[in-house]
Amino acid sequence: MPTLSSEPEGTSETGTGDYDRARASHLQREVAEGFGADAGRYDRARPTYPADLVDRIIAASPGRDVLDVGCGTGISARLFQAAGCRVLGVEPDPRMAELARQGGTEVEVAKFEDWESAGRAFDAVIAAQAWHWVEPVAGTAKAVAVLRPGGRLAVFWNAFDPPEDLRQAFGEVFRRVLPDSPSSGFWDGPALDAYRAGCARVAGMIGQTGAFGEPEEWLSYWERPYTRDGWLDLVRTTGGFTRHPEAIQRELLDGLGAAVDAAGGTFTMSGTTIAATAARLAA
Repeated sequence: MPTLSSEPEGTSETGTGDYDRARASHLQREVAEGFGADAGRYDRARPTYPADLVDRIIAASPGRDVLDVGCGTGISARLFQAAGCRVLGVEPDPRMAELARQGGTEVEVAKFEDWESAGRAFDAVIAAQAWHWVEPVAGTAKAVAVLRPGGRLAVFWNAFDPPEDLRQAFGEVFRRVLPDSPSSGFWDGPALDAYRAGCARVAGMIGQTGAFGEPEEWLSYWERPYTRDGWLDLVRTTGGFTRHPEAIQRELLDGLGAAVDAAGGTFTMSGTTIAATAARLAA
């Protein structure tokens, strides 16, 4: 997913010696809280997740009680519900939570680290595009506490890789408009490389708890067509976009839109959903 400030999707650090960097995204609450400013656009523009990943998580779990951490507007929750699961969402933003409820997802408003399970247990704890907003040590410990023996923790992200010419063009726009932002270098290489590195570090932290079996990396591949307007709709939902002055927002959108126009007005995005996942041990 393109990032417009420091939304650390696929880049947060975990593991011994990297704890301060692992906390960085968790502490950037002003970025995370911006997603609810236009919850309807977020629900409309953000991509879904592959059915094969959903099926694989369910098949590898002991039952169908699912806890969706940072469920947002319910994009991932609806997929698991459609597959026959009972899903409870935990979402800190009441605006996002309300839209998820309207879509049929039961949601409790809280940060996952502070959420009270009231003795409830789950067969799977999932987090779609959200685990980097969770404090890594407390969040992992909470997942251990609420998972049944054999229950599965699965946290996943969508990595976007546009055609090479557009990737270069998008990078030029960000370097011109936001030369001092981490976003200016996001398009220098395939997004999947950064996401795989970040996901491996998350898996390392899961493994360090001693409460899970060997963490695994699961990959699902997909493609999605985008029009100019559809792409810009998505860009408006990325981390930190609305925190920029309106003039910067407009310059970014104009530049990115012009790049898509130059490519014919439409393009096909190659995507990979990458998951770090492990099963809770019996003891």
